[in-house]
Amino acid sequence: MAQQVREIMTSAPVTVAPDTSVVDVARRMREENIGAVLVVEGDRLKGLVTDRDLVVRVLAEGAEAATRTVEQACSADLVAVGPDDEVDRAVELMREHAVRRLPVVEDGRAVGIIALADLAMERDPGSALGDISVAEPND
Repeated sequence: MAQQVREIMTSAPVTVAPDTSVVDVARRMREENIGAVLVVEGDRLKGLVTDRDLVVRVLAEGAEAATRTVEQACSADLVAVGPDDEVDRAVELMREHAVRRLPVVEDGRAVGIIALADLAMERDPGSALGDISVAEPND
């Protein structure tokens, strides 16, 4: 069983600049078959945006998506872990803050992302969440 976040995180996560349009971010999520993108400025993490954020913070407000930037839709108050943190720490933070994904940050720079699905696959690959996590999308 993995002990450190680096052993199960997704390294080289998809990143976008804060001024990227939410339409471009949504298309990128579709192309990459992912549900979250890190928002970075230079090499510094500025936020995290999920597919749910795009729906709740842009579409549900009736905002014109073509004119909105990812900076306006992302969560900027982030909880993060380091690559050398124990996996149990990631689990603890996800529970405490009710989040499904955590950026992995080293020296202020985003180096990965760890998701609830990653933890499910590591801890209980035969669970319902583990099965769902490895299933092909039904788009």
